[in-house]
Amino acid sequence: MATGTRPGTTVEEIYQTLRERIIEGRYMPGFRMSQGALAAELETSRTPLREALHRLEADGLLVAEANRGMQVAPASDESVEECYAMRLLIEPPTVAAITPDLSDAELTAMEDTLDVMDRNRHRRRDYQEAHLRFHELALSHYPPSFREVVRSLHMKIYRHQRLYFSRPEIPEDFTHVDRVFLTAIRNRDGVLAKQLLEFHLIDAAMGMILDKEPDHTFDSLLTAARGVGIEIEPPAGHQADRHTTIRWRRSDARVLPPLATTTIQYVPESEGAHVRDGAA
Repeated sequence: MATGTRPGTTVEEIYQTLRERIIEGRYMPGFRMSQGALAAELETSRTPLREALHRLEADGLLVAEANRGMQVAPASDESVEECYAMRLLIEPPTVAAITPDLSDAELTAMEDTLDVMDRNRHRRRDYQEAHLRFHELALSHYPPSFREVVRSLHMKIYRHQRLYFSRPEIPEDFTHVDRVFLTAIRNRDGVLAKQLLEFHLIDAAMGMILDKEPDHTFDSLLTAARGVGIEIEPPAGHQADRHTTIRWRRSDARVLPPLATTTIQYVPESEGAHVRDGAA
């Protein structure tokens, strides 16, 4: 929104204006969302403002505290790790179940969005918005309660990316894995799509957090991974380094070709000993 331009006053317009200000960091974590001040600033009444604030609270971007009204929610490394951990528990099995239901038009839309990501890999905001759209294109097939929870998790992660996402290798990593993931869906291979999405979520979580806080101690992500039969090999103390190795320890896991990003790598068991011994 250009400086000096008056925001719209419908609920949707107010919601979009405040959402963008929170995501871009104009309203930082802990900022008190005073209805009186906001109504005056946006030149609107409190009724549509109140509804917009409740929508932002449902998105997880605001939190209500007794006697303090609404504040901008925290954007800590721990909270974004928990968001990814919850996605790891919910989304991959859901994607496996809905893979046969995605239409050719929806798959084409996902392919087109990947092309947008490729074209905008050096334009951070445009890339992030396209990446969010890519993963939300399947949400219409989720059960309603799943859809509501996952959309909130997506929004919290997207906000964290807008605030802290900076490493230039991440877009290429994300797009490559997303293309392999989409190929599995096109082939109607839900089991493989599930496994590739698990890889992508762990990679995204660890890469984003380590980029901001190299000494971060992982907890909820490791718990969720163990719960779905994935072994992540960080050093002692649950601290992870670049090129952490992940392995699937469950009966339905496929043997994938070697798959690596700047953050994690998957190595088939037959090759694992060589990697652990330091061979390329």
